[in-house]
Amino acid sequence: MLGDYSITGRRASEIAASVEEGVGSGALAPGALLPPMRELAGELGVNPNTVAAAYRTLRERGVIETDGRRGSRVRARPASAPRDALRTAVPAGVRDITAGNPDVALLPSLDGALAAAARRYAQAPTLYGEDPVAPELARSARAGLDADGVPDGPIAVTSGALDAIERVLAAHLKPGDAVAVEDPGWSSVLDLVSALGLRILPVAVDDDGPLPGAVAQALAAGARALLVTARAQNPTGAAVSAPRAAELRALLADRPGVLVIDDDHGHGIVDLPLYPLGGATRHWALIRSAAKAYGPDLRLAVLTGDPVTLDRVRGRQRLGPGWVSRLLQYAVVELWTSGAVDTAAVARSYGERRDGLVAALRERGVRAHGCSGLNVWVPVDDETGVVTRLLTAGWAVTAGARFRVESPPGVRLTVSGLGVEEVAGLADAVAAAVRPGPAGARYV
Repeated sequence: MLGDYSITGRRASEIAASVEEGVGSGALAPGALLPPMRELAGELGVNPNTVAAAYRTLRERGVIETDGRRGSRVRARPASAPRDALRTAVPAGVRDITAGNPDVALLPSLDGALAAAARRYAQAPTLYGEDPVAPELARSARAGLDADGVPDGPIAVTSGALDAIERVLAAHLKPGDAVAVEDPGWSSVLDLVSALGLRILPVAVDDDGPLPGAVAQALAAGARALLVTARAQNPTGAAVSAPRAAELRALLADRPGVLVIDDDHGHGIVDLPLYPLGGATRHWALIRSAAKAYGPDLRLAVLTGDPVTLDRVRGRQRLGPGWVSRLLQYAVVELWTSGAVDTAAVARSYGERRDGLVAALRERGVRAHGCSGLNVWVPVDDETGVVTRLLTAGWAVTAGARFRVESPPGVRLTVSGLGVEEVAGLADAVAAAVRPGPAGARYV
């Protein structure tokens, strides 16, 4: 079962450490089946509860996964090996469109906003015991959420979208619970779910968002939560449409106990309306990040949801970081209210590059997806071959393996750093790299 490797230890922490040592050294290969708890307890001369505690620790750390009677196995890719580690090395002189960052030229200067925040702070320094959310930020955020049809709910502030997702999941789920996640989807979310010891149930997507049939299948398989990217889905550029939102809400109405998380990280860079799923079940959250429109280094996202979820998130946050700096909150209020960013112009700029690339690829017989946001997804038969041929042609793109669980292969092209004049050349290179292409390739 384990080859020549022997698990050792008398205490749960020692047994867990022994398994981790085996995984780290390579002696326990990905997918290796661990002994049943009672069998290992007999070999080590310990109580089965001790082994159970060790396995529980390993699940929580993302080292192993347990699938009922099929037993516990070493994860195919432990949570300590993030998908971002699958980045393509970019040689000198090669055009890099892998990063997924916003266009720096479209981000506002923070000088004025931070100066205004400092002046406000000088008048009334933030001290312990104050509300973690600046009232001005709460009012501004709530007004924007109301305008987009997001149900009423309390407001919290987190250090970015991923921080919010982690806090919401931890507020309701425990290791071993199943989470329905878009496939292909944001690599950091796939890593996070695994690191929390949760099980991923992949949900296929098309240009309108998660497919209802795939969501229904995940719910039937016991998904305790559903994560949906409202707009600018990474990596496919999907955006949840009104009809798709209605279908998903109807499905969720029959599963009131499912936690629903809407990730609206594309707020401020897209010109498509928001169709949130919040309120279809008892517990829900919507996350609105400032990163893409105003700058990733602001590390700020606004979170709303049902009162129970927000109370748990804010309560746990008080015992950790306490709050997100009011200096940053004041700066974001200034950015929101001063008109520092022409969001319509930003969305238009990204749209010209993205839509132009999708159209150019289709003219060359290459199927491509991307109706919102910063990315274009191209289904391919051979990711490695396409990435390698594009590198030779002077373009670095991202292999889809970073974003996939069960979905077919593809490559991601980030358009944010792309000049409109470069679109035709990139389309030519992609078309040459994928031929003979997957004529009927699908990514759903």
